[in-house]
Amino acid sequence: MPNPSPRFGADEYAHRLTRTRGAMADRGIDTLIVTDPSNMHWLSGYDGWSFYVHQAVVIGPEGDPLWFGRMQDANGAVRTCWMPDDRVIGYPDQYVQSTERHPMDYLAARLRDMGWHRGCIGVELDNYWFTAAAHRSLATHLSTEPVDATALVNWQRLVKSPAELECMRKAARIVEKIHARIFEKIEPGMRKCDLVAEIWDAGLRFDPTLGYGGDYPAIVPLLPSGADAAAPHLTWDDHEMRAGEATFFEVAGVFRRYHCPLSRTIFLGRPTQTFLDAEKAVLDGIEAGLAVARPGARCEEVAAAFFSVLARHGIVKDNRTGYPIGLSYPPDWGERTCSLRPGDRTELQPGMCFHFMTGLWMEDWGLEITESFVVTEGAPECLATVPRQLLVKD
Repeated sequence: MPNPSPRFGADEYAHRLTRTRGAMADRGIDTLIVTDPSNMHWLSGYDGWSFYVHQAVVIGPEGDPLWFGRMQDANGAVRTCWMPDDRVIGYPDQYVQSTERHPMDYLAARLRDMGWHRGCIGVELDNYWFTAAAHRSLATHLSTEPVDATALVNWQRLVKSPAELECMRKAARIVEKIHARIFEKIEPGMRKCDLVAEIWDAGLRFDPTLGYGGDYPAIVPLLPSGADAAAPHLTWDDHEMRAGEATFFEVAGVFRRYHCPLSRTIFLGRPTQTFLDAEKAVLDGIEAGLAVARPGARCEEVAAAFFSVLARHGIVKDNRTGYPIGLSYPPDWGERTCSLRPGDRTELQPGMCFHFMTGLWMEDWGLEITESFVVTEGAPECLATVPRQLLVKD
C-alpha cells in the first residue's frame, strides 16, 4: 500500500515530476535514471542510509517514478516513498559488491521488461554515486548508450516551494541553537571532541519549545583553530581549545534533510587587529551583497558587490562566495548548480536559497561569518538570527 504519511503532499510531488519531465523533454530524454540521493528524495521521498550501494529513481515516459535499490532497502522505500509498492524494485544481494554482476545489469533488464530501454536515456554522469562500472553496464545492456543528464534534477530544485521554505526555516531554528550552545560551552582547555559532542546534541535533540528535533547534516562540523583555520575543511581532534586563538564553526541545522548552514568565528581572548579589520571587511561586504540579492539580479552581481568591498580593504578572495542550499545528503549540503562568483549569469528568483559563504582563508588564519538567505520579492530573508559579528569570549 502507498506510504500513508509522505513528507509532502501529492500535489507537491506531482509538480516536481512535471517540472522534471519538462526538463527531460527539452533535452530529448525519454527515460531518466537518477542516482543522486538528494534528487531521489526530492522526486520520491525516499530516505535511508543506503547510498553506499547502487540505487536509483527512474522517471519513465509516463506514470509514477520507479524506486530501484537493494532488496533489503525496499522495505525502507515502501515506508518513505509516495509511490505505491508496485513501483519499488529491489535487486538480490548477490549483486551487491560482486565482481561477476552489477546492479545496473538488473535495472537494465527491468527497463527492458517495461519497454523503457528504448529512446534517449539520461544518467547523472558526473556525481558521487554513479560509477564508471554502472555506466558500462547500462551501455552494454540497453539499446543505446545513456547520455549525460548531470544536474538536470538539481536545477529543478533551485526554487523552493512554500513547504520546502518552511523546512528551511525550521532548520534555521536548529542552527541558532547550535551556535548558542557553542558560545555557551567553549572555553580554553575544553577538548574539541567534547565541543563537537555538544554540537551534535544541540543539533539533534528534540526541543519541546520548537516541537521537533534535528537530522544529521550532510557535512560534519568544521572547526579549525589558529593557523589551521587557513584550511577551510578541517574537522576536529581531541586537542584542547587555546586562549589567543580564533576558531570558526561551520555547521548546519537540518530538518527533514533540509539544511540551513551558518558559520561564526569565536576568538578566545582579545582579538588581534588583523581579525578586527577582516571582520569589518566581511560585514561590509555581506551588507553590499545582500543589498544586490533581489529578483532579476545575477549571481555574479552579488559576488561582485562582495568582492569589491573586500578589494577596498586590500583583501583577495579567490574562491566563490556562495552556493544554493536545500535538501541534501552526504557528502555535501550544496545543490551543485549555480554559484555566487564572477561569470555566473544565473538570474535570482524568489524562493532560491543560498549560503552566502564569505569565509576568508589566509596564509595562517581564517575567518568565517556567513549567512543563509532566501531570495524574496523584496529584501532577502536571512534564515537564522545569530549575531553577525566576530564573537569574543574572554
